[in-house]
Amino acid sequence: MVKKNSKPYLARIPRSGKDYWYFRKGKTLIRLPDDPDSEEFDREYWAIRSGQHKATVKTTFEALITSYYQTPRFRGLKASTKAEYRRTLELLREKNGPKDFTKLRRKHVIAARDKYADQWRKANAMVEQLSILARHAIDLEWITANPAQGVEKLKGGSYEAWPETKLAAYERYCEQHGLTIERAIYELCIGTGQRIGDVVAMEWAHFLGGYMDVVQEKTGARLSIFCPDRLQTFLERLPRNGKHILAKNLTQHISKRRAQSLVAEVRKKIEAQDFVIHGWRYSAAKELAEAGCSDTEIQSVTGHKSLEMVKKYRQQARQKQLSKTAQLRRNRTKTE
Repeated sequence: MVKKNSKPYLARIPRSGKDYWYFRKGKTLIRLPDDPDSEEFDREYWAIRSGQHKATVKTTFEALITSYYQTPRFRGLKASTKAEYRRTLELLREKNGPKDFTKLRRKHVIAARDKYADQWRKANAMVEQLSILARHAIDLEWITANPAQGVEKLKGGSYEAWPETKLAAYERYCEQHGLTIERAIYELCIGTGQRIGDVVAMEWAHFLGGYMDVVQEKTGARLSIFCPDRLQTFLERLPRNGKHILAKNLTQHISKRRAQSLVAEVRKKIEAQDFVIHGWRYSAAKELAEAGCSDTEIQSVTGHKSLEMVKKYRQQARQKQLSKTAQLRRNRTKTE
């Protein structure tokens, strides 16, 4: 609710139990000092009325992003998450730095999303980071509502397990074109059931006695995963070009983004754009379920914190096996 006193174009807007004063005329909205009885307040008000006021926008994207970086919320994030956030936040800073964040509207969030519609991850990151910035702006009492809240994210590649035909096509393409790194990424993801961020960080020293030691980046869980024969054989034949299995040089591993980019090129060639690299984690869970593994056994490999996803693939495997049993019984009945 907005109330005005005797001064024209003066608006008092209550927020969170506190009054904020503004000069409002048409599209002009300028924040005034908090105390309406002070000389500073009158000076600012009449400067605006006379056209002598040179407004300095303090609520810019630049200021908000800089402020957000200093919060315990951001500082408490893992290094990889910080880097991921920064990519989008710095893009927002570059494009909108001096602009007033308080003028951001839902239509602007949707426009930012749709600008990257052909890159759904980037589009969704825009929505996510604008929402995070808006929540911080609310904490700073710049705004009272989040314009990004409820903005629908775009749907991209499926997080389902890859079909056997696409798995075979990926293997075949890598083999035909000598794509060692692309094949290694695939074998490690399928063999260990881990996320791509954990896969690129794997070191040769972590692979010992058939086990791969992993500290999951997302959960912090420590796992020792026994590798299937196929992965062990592949690793025994793979050249060692550095400290890491997926080596960038002698001491560093390739980045997660680089791994995703390499895999994306193969996906494009084999027409598997509908399936994403994270789907290999689900392929591993699916294969374990189809082998008759219990929920706990599957969880010991993938490291899922929740059993819900594990149960999903075990139930799918059970449905598949039951359908075979049922149809075989049907065949026998017809024959008899």
